Amino acid sequence: MRIGLLGTGPWARAAHAPALSGHPDLDLAGVWGRRPDAAEELAALHGTRAYGDVEALLADVDAVAVALPPAVQAELAVRAARAGCHLLLDKPLAPTVAQGRAVVEAAEAAGVASVVFFTTRFQPGPQAWIAEQARVGGWFTGRAQWLGAVFTSDGDPFAASPWRREKGALWDVGPHALSVLLPVLGEPRRVTAAAYGPGDTVHLVLDHAGGASSSLTLSLTAPPAAAGAMVELRGTAGVTFLPEASEGAVPALTRAADALLAAAGTGTPHPCDAAFALRVTEILAAAEAQLGGGTR
Repeated sequence: MRIGLLGTGPWARAAHAPALSGHPDLDLAGVWGRRPDAAEELAALHGTRAYGDVEALLADVDAVAVALPPAVQAELAVRAARAGCHLLLDKPLAPTVAQGRAVVEAAEAAGVASVVFFTTRFQPGPQAWIAEQARVGGWFTGRAQWLGAVFTSDGDPFAASPWRREKGALWDVGPHALSVLLPVLGEPRRVTAAAYGPGDTVHLVLDHAGGASSSLTLSLTAPPAAAGAMVELRGTAGVTFLPEASEGAVPALTRAADALLAAAGTGTPHPCDAAFALRVTEILAAAEAQLGGGTR
């Protein structure tokens, strides 16, 4: 499958370009970016071509991977789907429900496959744990803490990201936590969000249709020594914790590409498709509305 990369920032350089160029069943056919010089540099590093026109790239490939801010991703994903390209997207799908729904509708209308890269869902240990807890059932409560130090660590490449500054942890690490809790505890009937603080830290409580409740603490402003992710479940089977991932983003993104190839080849949607990502977006938007929009 010929795939194009849209984006040239830190995430594209660290994860997407290595995963796509090293994949045995993908041909990284080109790179497009909003900065042509960065596209030229990244393309040269991975032995491919830089495109100055995104429409030309879409016409030359079977699929695209997107490593761009959510609003830009949503716009280009719609254009890519209409051009007949399968979609390997990042989280969050879009910054608004309307934009996310447009992506889903465009993919469905074009009959293209979509996979959204919720990192934890493509790491073997955590994914096996998620599947097992969904099978066991009987959960009473869930608790997730997803604490990053993006805004408190020196030299973090994502600290200057305008969309992260605007949307904060709710939209950046919130999708990760929800991608773990939803397949285990089920659809939330109600979302309650507390006030921001410290920094962009936010607390959510979900009332799930299956009867369980869960709480989420999300932050990008945690002290570096306090950063990390934890998910705990308590129920009739006892207490269990999400295992730590033992590998980085590139192997996980390689598996996401595998999932896109499988979905495109079989026509069977992947559990982390754009429709699932839209549901995550709806939950985030509901929480943001309760918080009055924006971050502190």
